[in-house]
Amino acid sequence: MSFRSQCRACARLGLAFAATLLLNLSGPATARAQTEPPALSLAEALARASAADPTIAGSEARLAAAEANLRQAGVRPNPTLGVDLENFAGTGAYSLLDRTEATLSYQQTLERGGKREARTGRARAEIEAARLRRQVRTLDVLRDVQVAYAEAAAAEAELLITEARLIAAHQAQADIDRRVKSARDPLFAGSRADMMTAQAEIARDQARDRARNARAALARFWSGQPDFRLALEPFFDAKAPAVPATFTTPDFALLEAERDIALANIRVEQARAVPDPTLRAGVRYLGDGSNVAFVVGGTIPLRRNDTNRAAIERAQAERTAAEADIAAARLTREREIAQLTARISSAAAEAERIRSEVIPPAIKSVEQVREGFNRGGFQYLDVTEAERALAEARARRVSVLRQYHIDQAALDRLTGRHAGISPSTSTAERR
Repeated sequence: MSFRSQCRACARLGLAFAATLLLNLSGPATARAQTEPPALSLAEALARASAADPTIAGSEARLAAAEANLRQAGVRPNPTLGVDLENFAGTGAYSLLDRTEATLSYQQTLERGGKREARTGRARAEIEAARLRRQVRTLDVLRDVQVAYAEAAAAEAELLITEARLIAAHQAQADIDRRVKSARDPLFAGSRADMMTAQAEIARDQARDRARNARAALARFWSGQPDFRLALEPFFDAKAPAVPATFTTPDFALLEAERDIALANIRVEQARAVPDPTLRAGVRYLGDGSNVAFVVGGTIPLRRNDTNRAAIERAQAERTAAEADIAAARLTREREIAQLTARISSAAAEAERIRSEVIPPAIKSVEQVREGFNRGGFQYLDVTEAERALAEARARRVSVLRQYHIDQAALDRLTGRHAGISPSTSTAERR
């Protein structure tokens, strides 16, 4: 095989390698996967981040506090044990200790109006809110992980583009060196080819650093190392989003739980408006004659000044605010889902059209220009222009796919797609 044929074969191999990776990720990628460790999928990254979520400890403590509050809410008021001494000291006939009267009493407040039931109902609602807040925090973390995964995958795809450009630059440099040696091109053409190759190497090295930094940023979610590779097949697989007709997310469940807390607060305040009687019974010792007598009594507050009306009105206003928050959040979510769905569909269509309508002709153009260049029909600038157009088309597709996956992460967060990954069992259930 002649040197020219070898160069053409290398060029075709480099272009085929890049085209295969960036168009459908088959062929060489499959062979490489057989020798490298399994690629880290998005599902595995989400699972790792969920298991290492640093907010879990705080959420568990808040949930434990809410469960302790429930136990405390069901406790009845403590009784009171009292001792009274009458006629202990005085003047005249009451100056002697033998006239002292001592009373030992037992006093108990009786809760009326369903106070205990209202307290326990509010405590149960607060437990549910604490559990849902934990899920919401975890979903926020998973959204950030999904965005970081998209950034890392985009950086890996950009690295493939720079590697393909470097392969093309080396091939062009070999062609120019051959033409310069045969006096078909001037010496400055070789210098320019050397410059283009050096620039391509710099771009490749920078892309490699960006890819490693993006993997490191992703690995920080589970305190790991960036020594893994990513599964790029799903990154290049862009489809129109499928949003379920009906779904419930922890965010709306949390708003509903906060509304339930407001309703429970109304019942608590209404129960507090009911006065609680206090009953008392005891034994009285009469020092004059050493006799013993039983005494009973009781008290009940008069609703003359404080009727707890303002507290009830405040609780009712909080319930109205909670219901308004639910309605506003529902409208906001519907609007954001519609916007994200439209953007994702548009990005998927653009990425597919670039893959099928732009990149194949660009690859063919590079091959044709190279063939003509090797025959002496084109200048080196024609080759670099064709390769630049191909690289820009691939870079545009990667940019579109990057935004596609970032918007998909936002949509998944709104629809609660990864809610199953978030921990949902309470401390009591695990015990």
